[in-house]
Amino acid sequence: MPPTTPSTTPPFVPQQTTVRKLGFFERLGIGWKLTKVSLGVIRKEKSLLLLPLISFLIIGISWAVFLISIFLTVWPSGTFNVVVPFIVGLFVLYFLTYFVTTFFAAAVMGVAMIRLNGGNPTIGDGLRIAKQNIGRILAWSIISATVGVILRALAERAGWIGRIIAAGAGLAWGILTYLVLPSLIFEQLGPWAAVKRSGSLIKKTWGEAAGGYLTMSAIFVLFGLVGLLFIIIGVAIGTVTAIVLMALVAIVYWLILALVASAAQGVLVTALYRYATTGQVADGFPTGPLGMHY
Repeated sequence: MPPTTPSTTPPFVPQQTTVRKLGFFERLGIGWKLTKVSLGVIRKEKSLLLLPLISFLIIGISWAVFLISIFLTVWPSGTFNVVVPFIVGLFVLYFLTYFVTTFFAAAVMGVAMIRLNGGNPTIGDGLRIAKQNIGRILAWSIISATVGVILRALAERAGWIGRIIAAGAGLAWGILTYLVLPSLIFEQLGPWAAVKRSGSLIKKTWGEAAGGYLTMSAIFVLFGLVGLLFIIIGVAIGTVTAIVLMALVAIVYWLILALVASAAQGVLVTALYRYATTGQVADGFPTGPLGMHY
C-alpha cells in the first residue's frame, strides 16, 4: 500500500483560512471547478466504479430476495396474512440499503480524499477507511433509515398536505446532511455532531455546493439524454429486433452512467468538504481566501 500523508486518513484536521467575502457568481464558479476536479478524479481512478457497482449488486440482490419471498408467501394461498413480518422485513431492508450505500460511499470518499491530497490510492485504501468508521456508518444508517421511513409514512398517511410537508422536510434534511458522511469519517464525529458540522459547512459554502451540484447534475442529465438516441435508432430501423436490441443497449448505457454518476457524486462531496475545511479545490490548486470562519 502506498504511503499517505496524515490528512488522508481520519482524523482529518481542518486548516485555518483567511477570511474574505465571495460574490455569488464567484461561488458558483468555484462549484464548477469542484465538478471538473471531481470528474478528473474519476478519470484517474476508474477503479472507483467498482465500489458503487458492488453496492448496487448487494442492494439489488437483497431486494430481489425480499420480493421473491413475498411472492412465495402470497402465491400458494392467494392472500397476504404476514403483515408484521413484512413490516419488519421491509425496515431491515431499508436499513440494509442505507448501510450498504453509505459504507461504499465512504470508501469512495476515502479514495477521493487521498487523490485530492496528491496521493496514489487503491480501492483497498477506501475500504480500509470505511471499515475504520463502520460503527459511525452503522449509527448514521439507522438514523437515515428512520428518517426515511417517517417521511414516507407521513407522505402516505397525511394526504397531499403530508406529501408537501414530507417533500419539504426531505429536501431540508438532504441539504443539512449533505456533508455528514465526510464529517463522520474524516473528523470521526458522532452522527449528531456530524449533522451540526455539515450544517455549519453548508451554510458557509452554499453557493459552491449549489454550483457543484447543479453543474454535475446537468452534465449527467445531458449524457443521459444521449441514451435516447439508441432507442430512436431502433425505432427508425423499424424492426422489433432492432427496437429490443437498441433498448437493451440504452439500458446498459444508463446503468454504466449511473455507476459513474454515483462515484462522481461521492468525489464531489469530498471535494466540497475539503474545500470548505482547507480552502483548496485540490492539491496544488488553492482557490484563494474564503469568506468563512472555522
